[in-house]
Amino acid sequence: MPRPDTAIASAKVTLLRTPFLEQPKLSADFTRDREVLALEIETKAGHVGLGYQLFLRDGFRTVKAALEEQYIPHIIGRDATEVEGLWREMYMGSIADGRMGANLYAISAIDVALWDIVGQAAGLPLHRLWGHVRTEVPAYGSGCWRGMGGEGMAEKGARFVRDGFKAIKMQVGHIWTDAEDVANVALMRDTVGDEVDIMVDVNMAWTADKAIVMGHKLEDHGIYWLEEPVIPMDFAGYRRIAKALTRTRVVGGESHFTRYDLQPFFADPCCPILQPDVVRGGLTELRKIAVIADTWGLKIAPHLYPELMIHLCASIPNAEILEDMGLMDGMFVDAPAPVNGMVTAPEAPGHGLKIKPEILKDAAVG
Repeated sequence: MPRPDTAIASAKVTLLRTPFLEQPKLSADFTRDREVLALEIETKAGHVGLGYQLFLRDGFRTVKAALEEQYIPHIIGRDATEVEGLWREMYMGSIADGRMGANLYAISAIDVALWDIVGQAAGLPLHRLWGHVRTEVPAYGSGCWRGMGGEGMAEKGARFVRDGFKAIKMQVGHIWTDAEDVANVALMRDTVGDEVDIMVDVNMAWTADKAIVMGHKLEDHGIYWLEEPVIPMDFAGYRRIAKALTRTRVVGGESHFTRYDLQPFFADPCCPILQPDVVRGGLTELRKIAVIADTWGLKIAPHLYPELMIHLCASIPNAEILEDMGLMDGMFVDAPAPVNGMVTAPEAPGHGLKIKPEILKDAAVG
């Protein structure tokens, strides 16, 4: 049987703005609508691969410009199965002036869409194309946002438990005093009970010294991990915190770009769980990060996008857990969702995700 023509014929970027099904409360006054960049790459044989990214801050027009000016012209006419080669060419082509930021967001969107095409052409879901490890992966209920207040976060945590989740994540820092942060974590523990894991996300609010002091206070409430306590560049701070908090895992990685930016975590594996984000390197990089992490006995708990990350986690031996924040709920024709805290890997070819046609039409803003 001849191989289908997977030459790239066209690529289209659409910017979408639509309400969240549940408004996130990253702060009390956070009212932004959901902004999503959708990239559709079509081959001569008619495969359409989807790359997509969610923006909680400004920037999706910037990434659209990078795609249309720098990267889409480079891939037209190339074979969509050249995923590794194209990633390398695009990355090296911008290495002098764009190793991070909008350049990597653009490369990542293309990478996801190309893998979608490869899976479709092969007739396999990505987790089987890459080498299936497990059918189900646990997820934690995320989205107990600091802007909800202590009682609001606890109520959301209780809802997650009722839905069958065995782990939840809440936020501290930024808008609360130290005493309020500790009280909020204590309230969450009292609400969800001792059998539910509580992840605590700092979102880079603290210095290393403060993270050590606060971490010792939070340890008394049996938290599962302390996430992103300092800015991503402060690797020395991560090491100091991890050394001091002997009873608590210190984790991070969502704000780091590619395996190169994560390299200090491999050289000194002080964080037992890494949380890479697919928009900061694409699926190609996530798979490499997972392999390097596995070499050093580290687990992977990818940041956001559980409907896509299920393919990664179902195909690697060192997956820890998926993050389900619900930010993309309602966007897709069909998407895997947690049932009793577990996500089942889908069997549709590629990643299997299609944005609802009415959203592509009615929510387009550029």
